[in-house]
Amino acid sequence: MAQRYGGRYSPDPNDDKAKPDPSSREDVFRSTPDQRKDGRNAFDGRRPKRAGGRANLLFFAPIPFLLTAFTGEPRDLTLGLSAFALMMLAAWLTREGIRAEEAYDARKVARRPAIPRKLFASVLTGAALFVGGLISQPDLIYPMIFGVIGAGLHLFSFGPDPLRDKGLEGVDQFQTDRVARAVEEAERHLAAMRDAILRAGDRGLEARVERFATIARAMFRGVEGDPGDLTAARKYLGIYLLGARDATMKFADLYAQNRDAGARSKYEALLTDLETNFASRTQGLLMNNRSDLDVEIDVLRELLERES
Repeated sequence: MAQRYGGRYSPDPNDDKAKPDPSSREDVFRSTPDQRKDGRNAFDGRRPKRAGGRANLLFFAPIPFLLTAFTGEPRDLTLGLSAFALMMLAAWLTREGIRAEEAYDARKVARRPAIPRKLFASVLTGAALFVGGLISQPDLIYPMIFGVIGAGLHLFSFGPDPLRDKGLEGVDQFQTDRVARAVEEAERHLAAMRDAILRAGDRGLEARVERFATIARAMFRGVEGDPGDLTAARKYLGIYLLGARDATMKFADLYAQNRDAGARSKYEALLTDLETNFASRTQGLLMNNRSDLDVEIDVLRELLERES
């Protein structure tokens, strides 16, 4: 069903004069606090990769093997189904590998994926083409050529997986693991908020939740860059996000039933408070990091002056 989507300058059907009131409506396209300070778009660095579309097309590539399996001899049935299964598994691994790489690229400090999914997908693609080639070519030469070319093209098209850790030089292993667990938990809370707000059926609220998620992730990236900030940010990554998740779930169920305007106003005010506090806390962490750096530089310069 179509949904009305409006902003600050869209006409309000509940207003007899049909004139927008900037003070009474929240513009879903309004800049976040971070945008007003540095002019950056909140969605920078989150552009989807073209490889994601190509990965989805891989799920259609095995269909010829399936058709061949049920239109040929019993030998063709076995080979066709095997090639189909291998190709589908390769498509799934490719998609998961792209998602893991995007999560890796989005972070300043990250570990390489534990499983090289795209590399395994290339091998499985080659194996699928080799098995599929046996259907029409009883010799091994041409199926092997098909397999090698297919694996090479897959690797060329989607690239290899990240093969090394990023930004972990000189970082304490224990602290990094603590931060990783805290950020993973916080991401689960954000995902639950996005899923819950879909039940409200309001695109404006969905955009507000996504905007808050962008501001919250700015704190995640800051904590990942300096694991020592985890103590100061733990309440935000845990207690506050957990409360925001629970409030979103209850609001979405209530708003889906009766479209209570008062409940919506209170929920939007909650999101505004969360955005402000998260942005302020993130800025405070950055200022503390700057102060620590200044102290380190001053101490080092003093030592150098004594030696000279």
